[in-house]
Amino acid sequence: MTNQELLQRSLAAVWHPCTQMKQHESFPLIPISRGEGVWLYDCEGRRFLDAVSSWWVNLFGHNEPRIKAAISRQMDSLEHVMLAGFTHEPAVRLSEQLAELTGLGHAFYGSDGASATEIALKMSAHSWRNKGLPQKNRFVYLENSYHGETLGALSVTDVPIFRSAYAPLVRDNFCVMNPDWRQAREGETAQDVAERAASALAALLAEKHGEIAALILEPLVQGAAGMAMYDPLYLRRARSLCDQFGVHLIADEIAVGFGRTGTMFACEQAGIRPDLLCLSKGITGGYLPLAAVLCQDDIYRAFYHDETARGFLHSHSYTGNPLACAAALATLAIFKEDEVIARNREKALRFDAFFAGLAAHPRVKNWRRTGMIWAFDVTDATAGFAQRFFAAALAQGVLVRPIGETVYFMPPYVLNDDEAQQLAAGTLAALEQTR
Repeated sequence: MTNQELLQRSLAAVWHPCTQMKQHESFPLIPISRGEGVWLYDCEGRRFLDAVSSWWVNLFGHNEPRIKAAISRQMDSLEHVMLAGFTHEPAVRLSEQLAELTGLGHAFYGSDGASATEIALKMSAHSWRNKGLPQKNRFVYLENSYHGETLGALSVTDVPIFRSAYAPLVRDNFCVMNPDWRQAREGETAQDVAERAASALAALLAEKHGEIAALILEPLVQGAAGMAMYDPLYLRRARSLCDQFGVHLIADEIAVGFGRTGTMFACEQAGIRPDLLCLSKGITGGYLPLAAVLCQDDIYRAFYHDETARGFLHSHSYTGNPLACAAALATLAIFKEDEVIARNREKALRFDAFFAGLAAHPRVKNWRRTGMIWAFDVTDATAGFAQRFFAAALAQGVLVRPIGETVYFMPPYVLNDDEAQQLAAGTLAALEQTR
């Protein structure tokens, strides 16, 4: 099949996500036929370096043999059984391993990041209700935060393009200053910005804690905010304030978990443990949809009762799917076998050197990195910059998808030195061509 044939069939039959479909009258879809390592190939053999890990999900490259083998083995025994009233070994083993990694117990499974957010919000508010505090049912979220596009998730998301169209359906919650260090005033450090943001949070919690169930945040890096990065001090202050005012802390590590920030989970860098932890994206290495929410034991105990109505009322048909759990178990095994976290730290330092020319470009500002996430802002970006840059980068064989004026890399961990240099060269060429 040719690119053109697949493109036309897709436009006739598929409604693509987060897309104004009319744009594809002038900007064609990219038909992909296969993947290998960091590369995606179209139907005619042209390849693109997947520098965004296919929406941040792919950890170890496309066509990873160990994850494929684990899924295949699981297919030979059990493809699916409902997790209500039944259980199976992959879900049990995965839950045990996640508990060991996080210090949190009783994994509750969903299908994707937004469902993890919904689960965590409902779990927090319902647990307070079960404790005799039904008025604690609102949430605090950070400026420019993104936690998904279902209705509950939108109520704690501060990205207008996602939220505005559905505003009549979305509940009102509390938005507070984020600790993005790009907001530093003259003479301020990243820690100063974090402290200023924490003071704003403290003021809100002091006034409204009686009606607040939880604070939800993306630890260390706010993805859709343009890879907004901040000092771990804010997480420590947020944890302390939540304890002081009796509010749950929900850590959305959907995008930043599983090594993206340089540690297995971003919260580790602040030495804190959230009350609820949301995981998805990289949990299966990019192979199958899966999400998990883990919680502190006191939240779980709030639901443990003879009355069904006091149980956690949430489900979907594919909860804890054995194939997805098998992929997640293989992903966790690769972290150990390949010493991924330690090797990534070495790689990131080498890649910094390869990206130095890009960082020094006169149109680049706020060059930043956290773990295996790099980002920069373009000083003179104009309306439509992201789409034009995306097209220019594709012409260089590089898949880079800017967020507004922010260009970022979140590549699979198997990116090697030669590929990193190709990524730098392709991005630099696209920057030179795009205004």
